Amino acid sequence: TGVSADTPFVVNSATGWITVSGPLDRESVEHYFFGVEARDHGSPSLSASASVTITVMDVNDNRPEFTQKEYFIRLNEDAAVGTSVLSVTAIDRDVNSAITYQITGGNTRNRFSISTQGGMGLITLSLPLDYKQERRYVLTVTASDRTLRDNCHVHINITDANTHRPVFQSAHYSVSINEDRPVGSTAVVISATDDDVGENARITYYLEDNVPQFRIDPDSGAITLQAELDYEDQVTYTLAITAKDNGIPQKADTTYVEIMVNDVNDNAPQFVSPHYQGMISEDAPPFTSVLQISATDRDAHNNGRVQYTFQNGEDGDGDFTIEPTSGIIRTVRRLDRENVPVYELTAYAVDRGIPPQRTPVHIQVTIQDVNDNAPVFPAEEFEVLVKENSIVGSVVAQITAVDPDEGPNAQIMYQIVEGNIPEIFQMDIFSGELTALIDLDYETKPEYVIVVQATSAPLVSRATVHIKLIDQNDNSPVLKNFQILFNNYVSNKSNTFPSGVIGKVPAYDPDVSDRLFYTFERGNELHLLIVNQSSGELRLSRKLDNNRPLVASMLVTVTDGVHSVTAQCVLRVIIITEDMLANSITVRLENMWQERFLSPLLSTFLEGVATVLATPKEDIFIFNIQNDTDVGGTVLNVSFSALAPRGGRYFSSEELQEQLYMKRMALTGASMLEVLPFDDNVCLREPCQNYMKCISVLKFDSSAPFIASPSTLFRPIHPITGLRCRCPQGFTGDYCETEINLCYSNPCLNGGICTRKEGGYTCVCRQHFSGENCEVDSRSGHCLPGVCRNGGTCTNSADGGFHCQCPAGGFETPFCEVSTRSFPPRSFV
Repeated sequence: TGVSADTPFVVNSATGWITVSGPLDRESVEHYFFGVEARDHGSPSLSASASVTITVMDVNDNRPEFTQKEYFIRLNEDAAVGTSVLSVTAIDRDVNSAITYQITGGNTRNRFSISTQGGMGLITLSLPLDYKQERRYVLTVTASDRTLRDNCHVHINITDANTHRPVFQSAHYSVSINEDRPVGSTAVVISATDDDVGENARITYYLEDNVPQFRIDPDSGAITLQAELDYEDQVTYTLAITAKDNGIPQKADTTYVEIMVNDVNDNAPQFVSPHYQGMISEDAPPFTSVLQISATDRDAHNNGRVQYTFQNGEDGDGDFTIEPTSGIIRTVRRLDRENVPVYELTAYAVDRGIPPQRTPVHIQVTIQDVNDNAPVFPAEEFEVLVKENSIVGSVVAQITAVDPDEGPNAQIMYQIVEGNIPEIFQMDIFSGELTALIDLDYETKPEYVIVVQATSAPLVSRATVHIKLIDQNDNSPVLKNFQILFNNYVSNKSNTFPSGVIGKVPAYDPDVSDRLFYTFERGNELHLLIVNQSSGELRLSRKLDNNRPLVASMLVTVTDGVHSVTAQCVLRVIIITEDMLANSITVRLENMWQERFLSPLLSTFLEGVATVLATPKEDIFIFNIQNDTDVGGTVLNVSFSALAPRGGRYFSSEELQEQLYMKRMALTGASMLEVLPFDDNVCLREPCQNYMKCISVLKFDSSAPFIASPSTLFRPIHPITGLRCRCPQGFTGDYCETEINLCYSNPCLNGGICTRKEGGYTCVCRQHFSGENCEVDSRSGHCLPGVCRNGGTCTNSADGGFHCQCPAGGFETPFCEVSTRSFPPRSFV
């Protein structure tokens, strides 16, 4: 009774035996207390009870366990033997257990030992430590109760002891640096070593003496510049350097560093004078000395040796040279003061360092003048403008020359040496002023040519001077009577009325600078002519665009603003008809051109033609004059028609040609013009090829511009002579020059073969077929005229078709074609 559910005991109800019903663990429950009741089966049932105490006896079922599995400790390498290092503890839950400790691993060189004291394991140092040999130990410690065991790990880190002093690699250092080493750069790095580790081996460097040019990095031992060096001030430096470690106590070592300064080319040469000046005559011979320059250099050896030179073309374009060692400047060639009066040179003093230093100096060389140049006019030939009508005796111009020399060498005297006979001009000997001795008139002589001479003794020069007079308005405009012949050809095919400028009023002014103004005084009230008042250009009014003839007389005035002139203008409008053109002729005049014919030979020609034709000259209508461009000489073609004396009809072209050709000599005598034979039929040259017929075609062009002469404005109607070729079958082109391939369209029928021939083709027909294109079939057709050739007779067949009965001779059926032909002796084919 009084037993919990987890009690590991049960009692047998029949025997009373108490047995174990579950696992026992003394370490959990050492004593169990419960009651046992005994009961009989009587009635009433009687019982008795007893208290039971069960003590669990211990057995060795638990292994020792360390209180911690890992231990960490630091130990100095100079610890004494026997020094306690660490105590480890293991616990065994069993009673009366005896735990022993052992080092079972990691005890290199048996440096450590362990002993059991008071249930703990005490680790002590059994042998001296050496940091250089082992810096770390990981000991495996085992706790055992003779049956069961447990392990832990002890991590022992050995720390270094300051047992060594720093040692420099050398007791004395020597280094060379250039004096131009920049501030902050490293001159040398010195190094000391310490066999200790950690702080004991961390070295700090010190500069014993205060040398302002240098400092040392306390950690790296780098000696750097903290001020500029100058070889010229101090050549060597000796530095005492101490290296100390950071152990306790500190240990140190000292060395000496000798720094030798090398000279560099850090000083440029210095000239004795900041600038130099020299002077030399321009006629000095080559290699004449001008002056000497000098410079010094503070550097030593080659860095201080100086040479002299010109560079970059600063030697006066090669006119000067300099001696490298002495600095003497000399001329290279003869100089010319007029070209370069002063030379600005730049010389250099250059040392022999690497790289070399150079210093420039400015040198001014003045060239002294000699009289070596003749006076110079603006050009060998030039113009001078002089107003006409200048006052006699007045200065009209000044002609001057320049002398490149200076001072007395540049004094000039002037004179006229040619072209002044008779004496027209006078020239001042010193100033060159030109005076007119006569009245100058542009219209009489617009230009004078003289030769003037300038002297700078003993040198002279000459120039040709064209004295051109400037025109003044001292003359009236010139205008003569003139006529305008307007041949108006009105055609249904085109409208070619001239709407633009037809010409100008034929006026001019002897004064070339004058501007003319043009107006109609009277006779042009209907404004048939339109004139541009500033240019004199004439236009026809649209009122004239009709088929009515007209003659109008007008007065035209031209003024230059001071003088005026008036002349008569006659406008003649001549209506050119198709009848006139169809009955016209063209004559050819030798040694003649358009302007000469119109002024003044037009009226002479009309009178000559009128005499030959016995008709009034008013009935002769010249509608075209045109230069012949197809011949080598100067030939003018003149086209005209004429009314017959009676009947009011026009002479036909054949009549005109016959009469003029027959009376050509009379026409030449009357008109004083040389008339050539006619040559106006273009078909005479046989332009058509392949023997085809040429037909002459005459057309007219009324779009030609007016022709101007001093007295006449003439509007021509140009005849255009053309031709046309009549081409036969098989030829095409403007001149029948291209043959057509008529076989191209396959004209032969029923399998016939087409063969080309000149001007056409021939069909070679199959059997039973005939005709030009093999269109006739003798088996199914019927008789047609000409189907049977060479006199054969055609007969229709009753069952369709036909056949030919051929005459005797060499003829082939079915169409009586010629198969052979013979020729008698001495025949021609």
